[in-house]
Amino acid sequence: MSNLTNPQLAEAVGRQLTAQGLTVAVAESLTAGSISCALGAAEDASEWFRGGVTAYTPQVKFDVLGVDPGPVVTGACATQMARGVARLMSSDLSVSTSGVGGPGPQEGCPPGTVHIAVHSHRIDEALEYHFEGGPSDVVEQATRAALIALLSACE
Repeated sequence: MSNLTNPQLAEAVGRQLTAQGLTVAVAESLTAGSISCALGAAEDASEWFRGGVTAYTPQVKFDVLGVDPGPVVTGACATQMARGVARLMSSDLSVSTSGVGGPGPQEGCPPGTVHIAVHSHRIDEALEYHFEGGPSDVVEQATRAALIALLSACE
């Protein structure tokens, strides 16, 4: 998987979901829709991609996705975002991202701190990453990590 591009990872996710008859939804904060773009561009996405919510501000996370008010750069927030979007979109599987793209810290967390969660009827997994680079580098790396986590959850 390490040498696959994000579009190739999205295609692989789509093949796994299609083979299993599953659907996916996405809740994004710092990735601002890049995961949804990758999945939506994959072959036959209309068969397995339910859609996504870009919840860039904390209030949208709280009001739309049902995240408990409080810090949002946490694994707990990412998990609640994934659960919330799965509920909203009636999807079998979901992935979410929350974190600090930079250039400065947020909630005491340094730039590059990213939480990714995957949710399904059998798992709730939250992963923490510390990426390097500027905001666009962090978004690219977080998108890739989310697609890899989603693919792993499908296998």
